[in-house]
Formats: sequence, C-alpha cells, structure tokens
Amino acid sequence: MDNQRNLIIAVVLSAVLLFGWDFAMRTYFPEPEEAPANMASREDVPAARVDGQINTDEAPVIIDLNAELAAGSRVAIDALEIEGSINPVGARIDDILLKTHRQTVDKDSGPIRMFAPAGTETQQFAQFGWVGEGVSVPGAQTVWQVVDGDRLTQETPVTLGWDNGQGQQFRLKFEVDEHYMFTVSQTVANTGDGSIALRPYAFVSRTSATASKSTWNVHSGPIAEGNGEVNFDWDYDEVAEEGPISLNGDTQWLGFTDIYWMSALIADDASAAQGTFRDTGVDLYRADLIYDAVTVPAGKAVSRTTRLFAGAKESAVLDMYEAQGVDRFGLAIDWGWFRFIAWPMWQVLIFLFGVFGNFGVAIIALTLIIRLILFPVAQKQFHSMAQMRAVQPKMKALQERYKDDKQELQQQMAKLYKEEKVNPLAGCLPIFIQIPIFFALYKVLLLAIEMRHEPFFGWLRDLSAPDPATVLNLFGLLPFDPPGFLAIGVLAVLLGFTMWLQFKLNPAAMDPMQQQIFMIMPWVLMFVMAPFAAGLLLYWISNNILTLAQQKYLYSRNPELKAQMAKEREEKALAAKREKAEG
Repeated sequence: MDNQRNLIIAVVLSAVLLFGWDFAMRTYFPEPEEAPANMASREDVPAARVDGQINTDEAPVIIDLNAELAAGSRVAIDALEIEGSINPVGARIDDILLKTHRQTVDKDSGPIRMFAPAGTETQQFAQFGWVGEGVSVPGAQTVWQVVDGDRLTQETPVTLGWDNGQGQQFRLKFEVDEHYMFTVSQTVANTGDGSIALRPYAFVSRTSATASKSTWNVHSGPIAEGNGEVNFDWDYDEVAEEGPISLNGDTQWLGFTDIYWMSALIADDASAAQGTFRDTGVDLYRADLIYDAVTVPAGKAVSRTTRLFAGAKESAVLDMYEAQGVDRFGLAIDWGWFRFIAWPMWQVLIFLFGVFGNFGVAIIALTLIIRLILFPVAQKQFHSMAQMRAVQPKMKALQERYKDDKQELQQQMAKLYKEEKVNPLAGCLPIFIQIPIFFALYKVLLLAIEMRHEPFFGWLRDLSAPDPATVLNLFGLLPFDPPGFLAIGVLAVLLGFTMWLQFKLNPAAMDPMQQQIFMIMPWVLMFVMAPFAAGLLLYWISNNILTLAQQKYLYSRNPELKAQMAKEREEKALAAKREKAEG
C-alpha cells in the first residue's frame, strides 16, 4: 500500500511539475520576438525640451510607415550591413534596416527593421541637438539642408546644416562604418558679436510595445555603462512608475537592449556626459545623453562627437568596439552569473561553427569536448559508486541493527564511511559541475544571435526555436502549432528515450520509490524540455548519448560492479515476484 501511495504522489507531483513548468516557461521565458525589439518612440519632442519631463496620456494616431518614408527628400543610407535614410526634418536617423538579418527563417521574409519614424507603429529614432538660453537652436521640426554629400556610405559622409539667422550656424556630420556604428559630429559656429552657451545632447526614443519580454535571467529594456559597470537595473515599468531616472556619475554609453538588438549612444567624453531614462508617453521611452555646457566665443566654432550603435548584438562586433575604446561594450550581452563559463564556451562554439559550418554539429562537438574534460570526474564518480556498492552489505546490517536508534545509526554509518574510505557525496560532484555548465550553455544558446535562424539538418531550420515537428501536427505535416507542454517533437522524444536508457544502465535504486521516480522522470523531462530551443535539446541528447557510451566503457573496466548490479537486479525481481505471489 505504501508503495502504491508513493507512486500516486509521484505521479501527482510530476503532473504539477509538468503543467506548472509550462505556465512558468510561458510567463518568464517567452519565445524571442521575431520582430525587432528596439523600436522608436511616437512622441515628437522639441530639442529645447530635452531636460524636461514630457508625458502624454493619450495614445497618438499611428502613421503609415511607407507613406512617412515616401514623404520629403530623405538622405539615403547604404552601408555594408545597414540601409535606410535620414529625415531632414529634425535631422533624425529614423529609418534603419539590417541587411544581414531576416525577419523570419524564410529567405524572402525581408530584413529586420531596426529604426522607424516617429508616429509609426514600430517607431524608434535618434536625434542630436543643442539646448541653449537666449539663442535660437534647431528643434524637432527644423528642416535641415544638405551641405555636403547626398548619400551616406562607408566612404562618403553626409553633412546637414541650419542657420538660425542670428549669427549661429549649426552642422551635423554623419558617418557610418562597416557594421552598425554611426559617428555624428555636432558643430556650432558663432559669427555673432558675443559669446553663447549651449549644451549638446543626443537621445534615442522608442516604443516598448514591440520590446522583448524582460525575465529574471534575460534583461530587456534600459541599459547603461558608467562608473566601471554595466547597469541592467531598470525596466520599462520601473522607469514609468518612478519618473526620470538620472544615472549616478558619468555615463559613457546608454540606450535600450533586447535579446538580439540594441540601440546605444556613446559619449566621446564620459566625464562630461549625464545619462537619463524617461517615460514620454504611452509605451514611449527615451534615453538621453546630455553634455556639460560649452561656451562658444564670437568668431569661434565648437564641436562635440557622439556615436550611435543601432544593430545586432553580435559578440565579435561588440568586442571589436570595446577594443576600440567603448568600455565594457561586450557586456551588453548579459551572460549572467556564469559568465566565466558562458563566454569561453561561446568562443569555443563559434570556433567550432567556423570549422564545421553547421551550428548543430558545433553543439555536438562542444558536448564531446565538455565530456572529455569531465571524464576524470566521471571516473571518480564511478569509483565512488563502486565503493558504495561494496559496502552495501555492511550498511544493511547497520540499518537493521540500529533501526530504532537514528542518531546511533548516523554515527555508525559515518564510522563505516571513514573506515572504508568512502565518500557518499563524491557521486554527486558531476551533477554539481553540470548544473552551471547547463545554465551557461542555456544562456549562450538563448542570447547568441549568431545561432538565430541557423539550421541543423532536415526539418530543423532554426536551432534557436523549438522543434517544429511535433507528434500532434504529424511532425510538421499539418499546419498546426500545439500548445507548449503538448508540443512534443522528435528531439523531445529522443531526449526522454536517451535519459531512460541512461537511468536503466545506472545501478538500481535500493528504494522502490526511487526506482519509480527514475522511471517516470525521463518522460516528465520530455514534456518539460519540449518548448526549449532545439539547440539546447540537441546538446542534452548528445550529452546523454555520450554518457551512455562513457558508462559502457567504465563498466567494461569494472566487470565486478556490472556483475554485482546484475545480481541485485535479479534478486529484486525475484523478491517482487514473491511479494506479488504472497499478496
């Protein structure tokens, strides 16, 4: 009766885990958005109000994107990895497409839209300007004129100009590199009679409506570097609730990040810049970079240079900019607590991808490398397991002798372990080592844009997404996507089966309850892991297969342990038959 009751409890707990896990995964680990998350804001804020708090409770009218891009004489952007245009109204960079990243896995799905004009549904833009007292400065509605260049490319910069008619001439020179970095030089020439004081500024404005969901282990929202660290502390709701967030100390760069994309302003002199995040309306947010005031004497000109990153969070590209002086830019990818494992693991994975040309094969090769590194630990675990099996008869005798005295039993067991030189916890060491490795790899596969839309073989066209071939849609033949915990695909089935084989090969648990749990657990994990990225399941399946091979090899080196296990299994089977016959 006790075993039946325990089995029922185990089944109930497994069901709770199964359905509860699915709910938790949908709540805290949503699927990454295919649409670009860093989108621009709907408000049209005059530059002179950059220091003010602007809130609009009414949702603005949505402007048609194509109509907005077709209006006016925009300055084209055509670089190696991005294309788009600069809006002469406000001199805004508000139209950016990422040439090398598609919206979906389909090759004709079109490029990712990173920036879109103010007022459109997926808006995000960057603006550069000045704040000044007693001097007319360009604003959001100012129409700039092209002074030099007609097309922004890697080789040809573009300069826009505006004259306030009061003796001041303003210039914005735009440059772009081979990846996602703009350099904007703000210059004001004072031809008037007296000195003027101005504060240069830059801001990125966006809507949070298309942002990736922020979770406990993947940040989406405001991001900033200052005082020697990268700040992930704020999300959109907190900025809306607590008002303008002024960052303490000097700010070198700040902006908005999602799982795969980021827009960030980079100051040319961190000691002279102040960063602020603010809510500017319904789902609208802005990251401001405001410089200290500068005095421009009569007959002189003063310039300030700010860089704008607007693109994909590719690890190699971010590290390249960090090497060029953008401190801690590589940490814009939030590797988490296990960064010391995740980052080198990612470097090895990228190297293997370069060798094999297939991300799935690279994952399998990485799994093999990890197993080889951990093989001495596995040997130690196996030796400990053999020792534990050898002392089982003495342990049973002690349990029988002191079954009514738990304290004495513990003391005698500790004495036995010491005499036999057995460490009962040694067998747990590989598990504790595998936990950080698993979470580090999970983080790598979750954040790595390089794996986005990367195929393996056959039906697995995107290793960053769940297995699309599930049992309920006849492995992809039916146009139907089952709900999370029912989306049992080929990889999930292989995961459950290989784990079941692994448990079968392990020594049989002494407790019947443990045996029942071990028989159920592989299939529970099959449901639990089904919604995860295919790349992660591929790692786990590969790890299970290599573990099976490793166990076979170690058993061949320890035939007495294998024989002892077979004997114990036979004894347990006979005892079960006897108990059934007596019952």
